[in-house]
Amino acid sequence: MKINICAIGRIKSSPEVDMVNDYVDRFERIGKNIGLGPIKIIEKESKKSGVLSEGKVLLASIPNNSIICILDEKGANLDSLAFAKKIEHWRDNLNLELSLVIGGAGGLSKEIKNKAHHSISFGKMVWPHRLIRVMITEQLYRAASIISGTPYHKA
Repeated sequence: MKINICAIGRIKSSPEVDMVNDYVDRFERIGKNIGLGPIKIIEKESKKSGVLSEGKVLLASIPNNSIICILDEKGANLDSLAFAKKIEHWRDNLNLELSLVIGGAGGLSKEIKNKAHHSISFGKMVWPHRLIRVMITEQLYRAASIISGTPYHKA
């Protein structure tokens, strides 16, 4: 199952980019053996015209054959095991890609929220978009580790 991370804003050279790349590399080493990956990061420019225009740009970046899962503070609070089970279920039962969608500073448009199949949260706090990318790539790596039975996740 291919995984897309569709996000508003480009992250240039930074510690966050280094962390994202590290977790993507780790994920792909495990993922290829269990039918997950590769991860494709799709970055779109932030639009000064706001959330509606960013929403159209994000929607256009999502492959047609995707499960759309938005990252939103009002989404479901999953622990790592539940997230891994969801990934495993999607991989085993649907012949689709997974697109994880991260909005810009103004959040996600109503249109994306309405088209989303799932919504997950990293808590009620609002997180910087750079950190969300680190957090979601780490959770993808953790999910792959859980699914494959490697010892990274110690719960």
